[in-house]
This record gives sequence, structure tokens and C-alpha cells, in this order.
Amino acid sequence: MQSSTDVDLKSQLQELIPEQQDRLKKLKSEHGKVQLGNITVDMVIGGMRGMTGLLWETSLLDPEEGIRFRGLSIPECQKVLPVAQSGGEPLPEGLLWLLLTGKVPSKEQVEALSKDLANRAAVPDYVYNAIDALPSTAHPMTQFASGVMALQVQSEFQKAYENGIHKSKFWEPTYEDCLNLIARVPVVAAYVYRRMYKNGDSIPSDKSLDYGANFSHMLGFDDAKMKELMRLYITIHSDHEGGNVSAHTGHLVGSALSDPYLSFAAALNGLAGPLHGLANQEVLLWIKSVVEECGENISKDQLKEYVWKTLNSGKVVPGYGHGVLRKTDPRYVCQREFALKHLPDDPLFQLVSKLYEVVPPVLTELGKVKNPWPNVDAHSGVLLNHYGLTEARYYTVLFGVSRSLGICSQLIWDRALGLALERPKSVTMDWLETYCEKAKASSP
Repeated sequence: MQSSTDVDLKSQLQELIPEQQDRLKKLKSEHGKVQLGNITVDMVIGGMRGMTGLLWETSLLDPEEGIRFRGLSIPECQKVLPVAQSGGEPLPEGLLWLLLTGKVPSKEQVEALSKDLANRAAVPDYVYNAIDALPSTAHPMTQFASGVMALQVQSEFQKAYENGIHKSKFWEPTYEDCLNLIARVPVVAAYVYRRMYKNGDSIPSDKSLDYGANFSHMLGFDDAKMKELMRLYITIHSDHEGGNVSAHTGHLVGSALSDPYLSFAAALNGLAGPLHGLANQEVLLWIKSVVEECGENISKDQLKEYVWKTLNSGKVVPGYGHGVLRKTDPRYVCQREFALKHLPDDPLFQLVSKLYEVVPPVLTELGKVKNPWPNVDAHSGVLLNHYGLTEARYYTVLFGVSRSLGICSQLIWDRALGLALERPKSVTMDWLETYCEKAKASSP
């Protein structure tokens, strides 16, 4: 893994982009006709699972190993990325630099990027007015996505496109939009939180703080450990390759040359679905329902009964299973390590630990689950709850703020590499039946 010295992120990208453009051209000219696998009917009707069909540079997900950000695992990122304090969690700005450049940044580079983001973070009043037009009872993700849409008024890409910018320069206003967006979403997200849960008493940004700590501060949490948790949370939730709903949506909408605000707002609406980002609120609500019915000191046998009760009622155990992973999610593991270090005696953490022992064998016994292991959502709510952020309906907004780093990083590279408008072929059931009958008739 390379390191770099120039503290200006944009100039780093200006150096990297030509060589990556040449690399893509070579890949297409030399290997454009190479087949990457066979498409089955199961893939077509099963959400395109297992179908390779998307270029996503910033991260890669291995079913057994988990996520790697530009080739680095989460434990490796924790070792090499700059931190706010000795032995602490990675600074999200460091991960953003890594996602964009593929290089591990220095502390000086991260500090420069942090200052740049802080200077970009001013949010116009009309954004707050757009949010205020909604009922305060509207779901936090509805308010958050509305705020992001309102930010779109200042899109540099839209202005540049209307003024006839050459396509080779598309990445430059995209970069400006993306950095502005990443800088401003914590401000918008914190406004939503304070509006909903703290009587609208907003807390101004503190430019002296890093990205994660400042977000925690604007939410109203100044505990040093909560700031550390927010740095970890944003880092590990930032990107998870390109096939998940929010990442794919951002890429898909961006492929139409919609600007980053429009693309990210669309991604947020995908993230708000119960089968994607909304799952993290469902986990804590389910865990609290266990406590309400059985008490905090529930035994493993009682817990096993409750799990079966949930499954037999036609529901799932939230926080378990994953569309790609086939082992325990490394994002779960690092959150567990954080809890063991900072809150080992928390009753809900102890319950989560019991679930880790009880749920996988039950799901394995059920026989219908490809991955019985916990994912990232199985743990995050308990950590946030411990430090006082107890409003589970808001948790997906935290996920959305984090995901801005990954989606925006890839959007910049989408434009730099000139990636095409996404347009896969769709078919009807009639077409599938006819095709399969012909295939059957022609087979020996």
C-alpha cells in the first residue's frame, strides 16, 4: 500500500486519474470480451445475487473475509490510518482519503482534509426551511433526504454541465459537489436530530473538531468515548462495495449524469428500506422487546425460546444474515471489540453477546439461512444506546451520513473514468419460459 506526501487531495487525484483512465482503456481493449460467469434464471428473479456486473473501485466484499477498503481490511485500517488519540479509532477523513486515492494518508494530510471539510460545511437557511416544512413527526430519513435535495440548489456539476463543460472535466465539479456534500450532511443530520428529539435546540458546528467528533458534538454528545464511537461508526459504515441498494442506487442515478446531490438523495431513499439501512433500528427495538418480555438477565435457554418464537411468527431475527457474507461481519467484530474495551458490563451488550452464541445455531437448525452470522446492524444500536443516543428511528440517518464517504468517492471516479450510463436488459416471465423451453429442447 502506497503512502503520499502532498496535502492537497484534489491535486493527488489529478495525478492519479490519467493513469487509471489508461488502465481502464487497456482493460477494455485487451479483455473486453472475456466472460465473467454465467447468468442463471435464479439470478434474474433473485435480485441479481451473485451476478458480476458493476465496476466499483473503492471497496471489495469477500463472502468469507468481509470488506476491504482499497485492499485493506478493517483491522488493517485500524492499524495504519491516522487517529485522534493514541490507540484510538481511525479518523473518517483518513478513510475518505484512502477511498479516493488508494493511498494511506499522513496525519498532516488528514488534518488538511478535515479543515477543508470544515470550511465547506455551511448550510443555507433554505435547507433548514425545507426540512421545517415537514411535520416534526416525519421519519428522520424523510427529513434527512429532503435536506439533501435542498442542498442540490448549489450543485457545481449542474452549473458546469449547463455551461457546456467538456466531459473530460466532469470529475472536477463532481469532486466539489461531493466534498461539499460530505461536509454538509452531518450538519443537516444533526439538525434533524435536534429538531425531532431536542425541541429544535440546534448546536453549532465546532471547526476545531474532526469530522466524527464534530458530528457527535452537533448531535449533543461530547463524551470522549462517544466521539471515538462516532469515528469508528462512520469509518466502518462508509462503503460496502457497489452492489448493495444504496451504493448501487447512487451509481445508477449518477450514471445518468445526475449530480451528486440527486444521486445521494436517491441512495438515501434506498437506504431507508427495512431490508437495508433501516435494519439497524429494527435490531435495537427487537433487543428491547426481549428485555421487556424476559428481563435483562435472560438465560440462554430463554433466549433460544424467544428466537424461535420470533421465527415461528414469520419474522426474521434482525441483524443476522447478509446477502453476500458467509461469516461473521468484520464490522460486527470491531464493534464488539469496542464494547469489550469500553462498556463490557452494559446489560444490552451482554445480551448481544448471548445472542451471538444462541442465534447462529438456531438459524442453522432452521436450514433456510445461507448465513446465520451477525452483520453490522446486530451491534451498532447497543453502542449508541449506551452513550445516550437512544432514538432507534434515527439510526439509519447515521448510516446515511457514513455512506456519503463511499458513494461520493465512487461518484468522483465514475466521472473521472467516464463510466457509461447503466442500462441492463430486462425480460418477462414469458421470455424466460420460452428461452428455457428452447434450451431444454436443444439439449442432448
